Formats: sequence, C-alpha cells, structure tokens
Amino acid sequence: MPVPRITKEDLKARLENPDASTLPIILDVRLKYPYEHSTVRLPGAVRMMPDAVDPSKLDRGREVVAYDSDPDEVTGSDVAVQLIRQGFKASVLKGGIAEWAGANFPIETKSAPKPAPPPAKA
Repeated sequence: MPVPRITKEDLKARLENPDASTLPIILDVRLKYPYEHSTVRLPGAVRMMPDAVDPSKLDRGREVVAYDSDPDEVTGSDVAVQLIRQGFKASVLKGGIAEWAGANFPIETKSAPKPAPPPAKA
C-alpha cells in the first residue's frame, strides 16, 4: 500500500497554524535504541512503540503523522499503513527526524539514558 508522505516544510507550516482543530497528532515511533539514545523529539510528539501502537489513545478526527529515525521511513511507513487500515488519516514524515532536525526546525529536548555506574570493586 502506498503511504502518504508529508515534507518537513508542510508539517512545519501545519504546526504553526493557529487553528488547533487542524493540528495533526505527531507520533514518535522510533525503534527502542534510537529513541532512548536521542535527546530530541518533534514538538508535542506522542511516543508509542511501533509494535504497540494503541489506536484507542488517538483522536480519529485528527490526522496522524508518524516519524522515525530511518531516512527511508521504514518504521513510520509501517505504522502509517497500520493506522490507515484502521480508518485513520495517516502519513509519514519524509526523511524522519534527521531531516527535520537537520533543517533546524523546532525540537523539544528529552532525557537520554544515563550510563550504568561502574561495577563496585570487591
């Protein structure tokens, strides 16, 4: 199934629109490692694991834009297809978070995992 894609410029323009009723839900579906080892996310993004997307937590009246860390949008595309099959209007962010951040578009910071302390010496 072909997946609709939205460019970073189009998404940025939609997010800057003062009409909150047209704001899409931004869904961060990065795989576990890339998500946990990143300190950024798109503004207002909702985090869901790609293999555990819960449609009951999404507003069916709003468009959903999924993004991941893969420049080919593999994971985001899989999630968008899953949502489209369940009746959502969904698309994937072309180029993922890398293109968004690379364009110096707005981001939010988040915590990265802290390294484990060294083992205690006996």
